[in-house]
Amino acid sequence: MISFDNTENAFKGKTNAELRRSYWLFKLIGSPFLVKIGAELGPVALNLGLKGILKSTIFKQFVGGETIHDCSAAIKLLADHKVGTILDYSVEGKESETDFDTCRDETIATIHKAKTDKNIPFCVFKVTGLAHLQLLQKVSSNEVLAPAEKEQWDRVKNRVSKICQTAYENDQPIFIDAEESWIQPAIDELANTNMALCNKTKVIVYNTFQLYRTDRLEYLRSSFQNAISQSYYLGAKLVRGAYMEKERERADELNYPSPIHTNKEGTDRDYDLALKFCVENINNMALCAGSHNESSSLHLLELMKQHNLSASDPRIYFSQLLGMSDHISFNLSTNGYCVAKYVPYGPIHEVLPYLIRRAQENTSVEGQTGRELNLIMKEKQRRRALK
Repeated sequence: MISFDNTENAFKGKTNAELRRSYWLFKLIGSPFLVKIGAELGPVALNLGLKGILKSTIFKQFVGGETIHDCSAAIKLLADHKVGTILDYSVEGKESETDFDTCRDETIATIHKAKTDKNIPFCVFKVTGLAHLQLLQKVSSNEVLAPAEKEQWDRVKNRVSKICQTAYENDQPIFIDAEESWIQPAIDELANTNMALCNKTKVIVYNTFQLYRTDRLEYLRSSFQNAISQSYYLGAKLVRGAYMEKERERADELNYPSPIHTNKEGTDRDYDLALKFCVENINNMALCAGSHNESSSLHLLELMKQHNLSASDPRIYFSQLLGMSDHISFNLSTNGYCVAKYVPYGPIHEVLPYLIRRAQENTSVEGQTGRELNLIMKEKQRRRALK
């Protein structure tokens, strides 16, 4: 059985100096107070010319670089340890049609980059990089669109179609990320349309299922039945979810039931049931298990064993974020499983919202920062004992 406590495997890609940097960074983001202050002061720090400090600390831990080219070192380091890269242009929150087209073109550039590099098994994009939030919300609510909005929506569909078609032509799988529940129906519509077009013989396009939502396990099942009825393969990336506080706050403000499970146990149960469903139906789909949860990772290993699936089965990938849960990623890859890390990139001022979410995620997920710190300290002790 794989042990996620093996720190020699977990940190074999880090020098002593990098290990020390990670230690102090997780120390800092383990404080909710400091994370809150940092979220408020981050943009101010950039305006004051402190880009270098941010770039050498939190940016370096969680981001591959400012450009595709800058990501080469991270891609190679991961590949040296048999971990693939999910190339992610992490710019978001844009508002102009020109910006949306730029995001489309940059995402297509990641596909072409991946085509020339076997160490990049996946690319990924967020629909909010290609469309106005308000438009996605109106489409998701089935509101009647004005003529100008219909034209906007057609352009959004064309952008997504262009990305997915390019992925199909280059035989390069791509994830469509999940986002807030009030815009997710529009994203699901785009994902389902393009899976039906691109996944006739194998999975190229993946939709993402957030299992902290109470309705997503059933939606995964219905998505699979829809794929079977329309004769295409379902691509499923399973995650717990990244917008919990925002979802609950909005539900309270607008007085509707929260779409999020009331406790962690509900989320964990649905996530593991989703894993079981996917493995049982793996002949008609492909799965990427995006999780920093050790128990769920071990559960998937057991499911693969029960169904006589080899560790290297390319239909099943494990995934974690760059800079987090290396003890899961590297111990899995050392044992022959298919693993890929999300490697986000983009100008530091554009990627700042992503970095803030990563810091907040570490403070909100119970035990995450403490687990990272304990493993780092264990590895530092192991290395000292070798001297």
